[in-house]
Amino acid sequence: MPAEIERKFLVADGSWQDGSPGVRIAQGYLSQDADRTVRIRTAGDDAWLTIKGRTCGISRAEFEYAIPLAEAKELLAICLPSVIDKTRHRVSHGGHVWEIDVFHGENEGLVIAEVELADESISPELPPWVGAEVSADSRYFNSCLAASPFRAWASH
Repeated sequence: MPAEIERKFLVADGSWQDGSPGVRIAQGYLSQDADRTVRIRTAGDDAWLTIKGRTCGISRAEFEYAIPLAEAKELLAICLPSVIDKTRHRVSHGGHVWEIDVFHGENEGLVIAEVELADESISPELPPWVGAEVSADSRYFNSCLAASPFRAWASH
């Protein structure tokens, strides 16, 4: 079974920035219960349907399929509120590619770095710009940010 193994961190500062524009991403959820999420994502001219299972530690089952962009846009229109808007940057550090998501809209002000791992036992070298680990904090799951945006709870 395909699996996603990732760790998430808040980004402590902007020293990761290299001036690249990144890729704008829109993603919404057709289902977001604890046992499964069904996500639609567009990035540039590409689009995917992704099904993820329940998170166990930092792992979960993940199935991802490319779909036509026009269909993805139609599916985004019927997703649960709200659709996430973010810009993704890729930065290499310590032999891993880190994905830094700079959120917009209702999640403005949130910047998260994720690193995907081949095995849960791998401890990647942490870049100097990462802050607190939030891998186990469900508030930072994208599906949760769609339902309860960062702006709604970050100031409390």
